Amino acid sequence: MTGTTRTGEGLDPERRRALYRSWRRGTREMDLLLGRFANAEIERFTPAEFADFEALIEELDRDLFDWIAGKADTPAEFDTEVFRRLKAFHEAFPTTEHIG
Repeated sequence: MTGTTRTGEGLDPERRRALYRSWRRGTREMDLLLGRFANAEIERFTPAEFADFEALIEELDRDLFDWIAGKADTPAEFDTEVFRRLKAFHEAFPTTEHIG
């Protein structure tokens, strides 16, 4: 996984798969946004939070990017604690100057 500093070692298969998918989005910006967040948080997610994270990574990159960057309103079903942590993580550790 390019850019990852964490391996899936010690994670259950579902979390390993989610970590991999977070780093293989299709655009480098989303790889960095979701991958870095997953590196930091994936082990700590409760089962409910993990379900919220899985729902987020199912969404299209362009929609998710716009929600994170504040370019579009976040739909209520995705405005979860996990999403707010992802957005705060991006704001605290921006990946590039042109994002958001």
